[in-house]
Amino acid sequence: MDLFGDLRRMNRRQLFYQVLNFAMIVSSALMIWKGLIVITGSESPIVVVLSGSMEPAFHRGDLLFLTNFHDDPIRAGEIVVFKVEGRDIPIVHRVMKIHEKENGNFKFLTKGDNNEVDDRGLYKEGQNWLEKKDVVGRARGFLPYVGMVTIIMNDYPKFKYALLAVMGAYVLLKRES
Repeated sequence: MDLFGDLRRMNRRQLFYQVLNFAMIVSSALMIWKGLIVITGSESPIVVVLSGSMEPAFHRGDLLFLTNFHDDPIRAGEIVVFKVEGRDIPIVHRVMKIHEKENGNFKFLTKGDNNEVDDRGLYKEGQNWLEKKDVVGRARGFLPYVGMVTIIMNDYPKFKYALLAVMGAYVLLKRES
C-alpha cells in the first residue's frame, strides 16, 4: 500500500473533500460531548474505571455514565466519581458516611468496595471528608469492559498512535461509491 502515491493521485478537490469530511466528524464528536455535559450536568459525563477498587460492582475497563445535578442530594451507598486536589485522575468509589451540619451543608466519606480502608488516605493532606464541590458525577449506568480500549491506549502509546494513523488514513483515502 503506497499511501503517498494514493495521495498524489487524488485531485485537490477530492483531498479537500476528505479533509472537510474528517473535520466534520471531529466537530460532530465535540458537539455531542458538549451536549452530554449540558444534559447530565457533569463536567465529564462518561468515565472509564481504571482500577479494581470497586470490584465486584465495577471492573477495570467498565465505562460509567454520570450525572451531577446539584439539587439532587448525595446519599450513603451511592457511587460517586470525585477529584481530589493534587490528583489529575478522578476516583470512582462508594459513599460510606454522610456528615450533615446544622446549616444544611454536608460532607461525606468514600471507600472502594474492594478496599480495606476508607479514602481518607487519598484525600489531600488534612482533609477528612469530601464536599459536593469535589464530585464530578454520580454513576447512573455502565457498559462492561468497553473502556478497555482507553486503558490499552494509555498503557501502550505506540498502539494509540498507530490506531490514530490508520483511522486518519482511512478517512482521507476512503472514496465515495
